[in-house]
Amino acid sequence: MKKIIVQEMLSVDGFFCGPNGEIDWHNVDAEFNEMAAAFLDTIDTLLFGRVTYELMASYWPTEAALRDDPRVASRMNALKKVYFSKGQEKKLWNNSTILNEINADDIQKMKEMPGKDIAIFGSGKIIEQLFPLGVIDEFRFIVNPVILGKGRTVFSTVEKTKKLTLIETKKFGNGNVLLSYAA
Repeated sequence: MKKIIVQEMLSVDGFFCGPNGEIDWHNVDAEFNEMAAAFLDTIDTLLFGRVTYELMASYWPTEAALRDDPRVASRMNALKKVYFSKGQEKKLWNNSTILNEINADDIQKMKEMPGKDIAIFGSGKIIEQLFPLGVIDEFRFIVNPVILGKGRTVFSTVEKTKKLTLIETKKFGNGNVLLSYAA
């Protein structure tokens, strides 16, 4: 069965974006991009909320993305993308499917389909909705050496303690640290 893996960049104080959605603090370099490309090779589907989907769709298919990081860009563009939106949104990016709501049965069916794992990047509201359903299998947090002071946490709506099991750690040359946990 496929796993759903959340991969998030976090600040030291636990925020995945600034108070206005800023992600300009992400500490990305060649070593990080190599890890990202290797991770993309292990998945076949991306799940997004509308905001993250539109952000990704506005960058990865561009000439700049294809020039600056062709391996990650080509993989991001080729993957199946599912995004959740209650409005009548357009498909902005190839291989995209729009769903109006999160349904636990639909998510379970996605996990039971043959193929590689499923990943979620950003998409805090989607994580908040999926987490209580128990369908997230792994969290991969890349902690960046920055303190934001204010922002959004992935778990702002969690009401019950959930213990995680550490799977892996990795230190990057730029000061980032990857912490992987089984849910």
